[in-house]
Formats: sequence, C-alpha cells, structure tokens
Amino acid sequence: MTRVQANLLLLLAGAIWGAGFIAQSTAMQALGPFWFIGLRFLVATFVALPFTLWEKARATAPLRTRDVAGFVLTGLALFAGAAFQQVGLLTTTVTNSGFLTGLYVVFTPILTVLFLRRRPHWVIWPAALTACLGIFLLSGGTLTALTLGDMLTVASAALWSVQMICVGVFSGRSGRPIALSLMQFAICGILGCAAGLLFESVSLAAIQSALPEILYAGLFSSGIAFILQNIAQRYTTAPQAAIFLSSEALFAALFGVALLGETITPAGYAGCAIIFVAILAVELVPELLRGRRAGQPLEA
Repeated sequence: MTRVQANLLLLLAGAIWGAGFIAQSTAMQALGPFWFIGLRFLVATFVALPFTLWEKARATAPLRTRDVAGFVLTGLALFAGAAFQQVGLLTTTVTNSGFLTGLYVVFTPILTVLFLRRRPHWVIWPAALTACLGIFLLSGGTLTALTLGDMLTVASAALWSVQMICVGVFSGRSGRPIALSLMQFAICGILGCAAGLLFESVSLAAIQSALPEILYAGLFSSGIAFILQNIAQRYTTAPQAAIFLSSEALFAALFGVALLGETITPAGYAGCAIIFVAILAVELVPELLRGRRAGQPLEA
C-alpha cells in the first residue's frame, strides 16, 4: 500500500468516526458511558474475529510475546481514551468535546518526539496547529469555562495520541494489524462491561433503546474504522495519521447538517476549509519538496 492510499483510508476512518459522534451523543440518553463502550466494542470484537482468522491463516510467523504485550498496551490506551471522552460528555458540551478531542493532532507529534525520538516532517507542526484552528472555528469559535468534563476530554485527547503511536509501532512491528484490532476491541469490551457492572445500572429496555447507536458504533466506528486505522498506519506516521483523522470533526459537522438539521456558521465553513488545507499540506508539501529536490541538477 502506498502512503497516499494509507492516508485515504485514514480519511475514510475519519468520516466514519464523524458520523459516529452523533451515535455517541444520542446513546447517552439511554445508557451509561461504560456500558456503551463495553457493548460497542464487544460488537466490534465479533466484527474483527473472522478477519483475524483470515489474517492468521496467511501469516508467515506466529505472534511473539512482545507483540501481544504491545497489543494489550494499545487496548488499554484505547479503553482509557474512550472512557475519558465518553464520561466527559456527561458534563461538557458536544461543541467543547469536539474541539478538545481534536487536540490529539498537537499531542501526537509532541509525544512522538518525546517517546520515540522521531522527528516528524516539519510540515506536521504548522499543519497540526492549523487543524486545531479549523476545529476551533468549526466548534463555534468559542470555548466556555472549563468544566471537569472538559478536562477529562483533554486527557482523552492525550490518550488517543498514545493509542495512535502504539498502533504505528505495534501494527508495523507485528505485521498483524487486524489481530491488534481484535485484541484492543476485546480489552475495551471486557473492561467497559466490567466498569458498567460496578458503576452503572442497566436494563434490557435501555439496551434496546440504544441498540441502533450500539450497532453503528460497534460495526462501523469501532469495527471498521479502527481496523482501517490499524492497517493504514503501517504505511504512514502517527503525526500524519493524526492530521488525517482530525477530519472527524469536519465530517461530524457535515453529518450533523445532513442528518440532524443542524447549521454551520460562516466561521464553521472557514474551519472546514482550514482543516482541508491542513490535510492537503501534509499530503502535498513533502511530495512537492521531494520532486523539487529530484529535479535539481547534481553539483559538479
């Protein structure tokens, strides 16, 4: 897979997550955050299982212990990020949550430098800040006084960055991106349901009421989108992935208009354009510079 194809898969994942943000919000009317996380990821586990078996049959080597340990770490980061974000939605607005979650576009290159000692292409830094500005404008261009939910959402953005970095490392190292998906889905499903049993009440009627949201989030937002992310990140970097996945905010706004009858302000449309420019910059600037260097005559 080429880097361009990988980034297009990440853009598709961002579109699926954008639509899933609506499901995340409406499901909270019937279910607690932990039960929603647990049930959606259990559905995703069953989605990933047949693909994992297919991948295993084609694998040339078995998984190593360090691969499994990396998969577990990725699953724990995913669960923590999802939990902080979902619980944060109880005490913050969807607008604030959408903007603050998008901070992972800044956290990811910073954490990549700190933990992996890898310096991303220079265009990542201005593109990350540009994407954050676009998300801010798309969210309305305002941010109310920070609540506990806001702080939890900021923490979730940092944890999403950790998850992206883990995916980039362990998906490529193991060569088994779908097995990684299955492991992290199973961990999130088990931990989510366990936390729901401890901290929340649930009923069959509540599950039935939120079933469309659970199925969408399980089949598409979790099952398909995270598998696309895990496959694509074998062929691109975590900072680049963060920029492309930030399109989630753009698609969430567009789906809100199409499905819920919401409106986008002129500042919001400007935010959409700015996010799109950031994505194009990450994709085109390195290629243009590489082509310019290739066309330079050799020095005597």
